[in-house]
Amino acid sequence: MYKMSAKILLIGQNGQVGYELRHFLAPLGDLASFDRHTLDLSSTKDVAQVIREIQPSIVVNAAAYTAVDKAESEEALAQAINAEAPRAMAEEAKKLGALLVHYSTDYVFDGTKTSPYEETDPTNPLSVYGRTKLEGEEAIREIGPAHLIFRTAWVYSTRGRNFLLTMLRLASDRKELRVVRDQIGAPTWCREIARATASVLRTLLHRGNSAEAFAASSATYHMTAAGATSWYEFAQEILKDARRAPPDLPWLAAATQGRQLIAETVAPITTDQYPTPARRPPYSVLSNALLNRTFGVKLPDWREQLHAAFGEQVGGSD
Repeated sequence: MYKMSAKILLIGQNGQVGYELRHFLAPLGDLASFDRHTLDLSSTKDVAQVIREIQPSIVVNAAAYTAVDKAESEEALAQAINAEAPRAMAEEAKKLGALLVHYSTDYVFDGTKTSPYEETDPTNPLSVYGRTKLEGEEAIREIGPAHLIFRTAWVYSTRGRNFLLTMLRLASDRKELRVVRDQIGAPTWCREIARATASVLRTLLHRGNSAEAFAASSATYHMTAAGATSWYEFAQEILKDARRAPPDLPWLAAATQGRQLIAETVAPITTDQYPTPARRPPYSVLSNALLNRTFGVKLPDWREQLHAAFGEQVGGSD
């Protein structure tokens, strides 16, 4: 049993990770959840007010401005949601002695490294998205509440908008998919991020629901799937799994609008052949050694995660 049941505030309950977190956090205590319709993250005043009203012992921020290319032309909004809102959360969490859990991204790195990034490696974001996410991290560390910053990468879900669903939609619409092969990372299923987060929090709550207990583990941790691949190889694996999946899998049918997959080939292209407003790091594999060493948490290999997502039914298993 936990030494004390936690009061948890989840911000971003309908995002990819937030949607899964609702399920995994509920057993840990009293959960209050907000989405962008009930909490305006561009207003630091509103953010602060909600935290003061709820008085949580744990704040989990699963909300972010994640439209990487759009952020290049909506810098002010990305800045407000990715940097200023976390700053306000950190200030309020510190006043309460609460733990702040915050998600960041592999895009804080420039991708010039050729081996997995450690948490201590120098950051150098290439895009507005990466820069604003880094500023959010830095604000939390500067203000100094008890905190867990989890950097994740290439996140996908069976709902919303992401690479997995885009590939399935395109594969039901055209015979050839052209996909970048010179960007390397670790595709991570949002459910595994939520599961790992809950595991970490369960460990901390066993130690005690207090600012002192939380502060002892305060740090930035990498939390991604094991292994590495390219967008090109990820697309190939998606189509393989989709062809093996049950034809009545609801989320798959929704992604393809009930149409058959007609894609016959996946053609590898270079980043230069697919220009985008925002620059991406060519290599953004993260080392998860610190997370494993500190909490005994290790996420499955990216292929295993993808297979599990395709094996998921409505109200899928834990």
